[in-house]
Amino acid sequence: MRRKTVDIGAMALFLAVAFPAAGALGALQPATRIPGEVIQLTQFGPAVGVGVVALLWPGRVREVLAGPEPGRGGRGVLLLITAAVIIALSVGAYAALTGDGRFTRPGAPFVLIAVAQLIGACGEEIGWRCFLQPLLRTRFGPLAASVAVGVAWGAWHVQIFAQHPVYAGAFMMAAVSMSVVMGWALEGARASRLPLAAGFHALINLGMLLFMDEGSGAVPPMVAFGASCLAAAGLWTWTSAGRLRTAAPAPAPARIPPIMDDVR
Repeated sequence: MRRKTVDIGAMALFLAVAFPAAGALGALQPATRIPGEVIQLTQFGPAVGVGVVALLWPGRVREVLAGPEPGRGGRGVLLLITAAVIIALSVGAYAALTGDGRFTRPGAPFVLIAVAQLIGACGEEIGWRCFLQPLLRTRFGPLAASVAVGVAWGAWHVQIFAQHPVYAGAFMMAAVSMSVVMGWALEGARASRLPLAAGFHALINLGMLLFMDEGSGAVPPMVAFGASCLAAAGLWTWTSAGRLRTAAPAPAPARIPPIMDDVR
């Protein structure tokens, strides 16, 4: 009972800190003169949330971040491939919708952007996929936990709600779908959870930066992106749920009483 109380308190505190911390960091961004295409300081809000929770429950935070018991592993390579597939599907769908296949040359050196995007993704994923997801996973199945994290993650991007309703809806669909993909792929992952989640996240961000213009608030690219993420989530759920059913342990055989029991 005490563990459950700690976990509920930890989740509530994490969310209560991550949202305003991201807002405060975003407000500081102009003063740093760091271009948003390189890195967005808001990405470190979840990391701040985990840090604050660790001040109260350091042992539990270490346990959660360490991951599940050894001997199980996620499907990291497939996760990274999925990021590339999502971007390819998004670009193809967007080009089909608009007749516009585009490539945007970034204003900063690409290597700098790629490294910064990975660091920023780590700042987010240490909170969402390395802390909140494992905590929820102790109470719910992988799909339900992933959907819950995806809703929180999507709502954390509060600025999207100022956009067109279709844009905001497509973004939320994308966030929940990507959370489902990562939830299935990282099920059972241990030390590799952060680099894999951050790698997937950074690849998605880089692909959107280079080939899409969803940051302008345009609806078609976000709809194409959301639909591509949903398709990936559906495929991961179909294959992963099947694996879980196949791997489910068979029920224990009924006990056969010893012969001497009948004699007695």
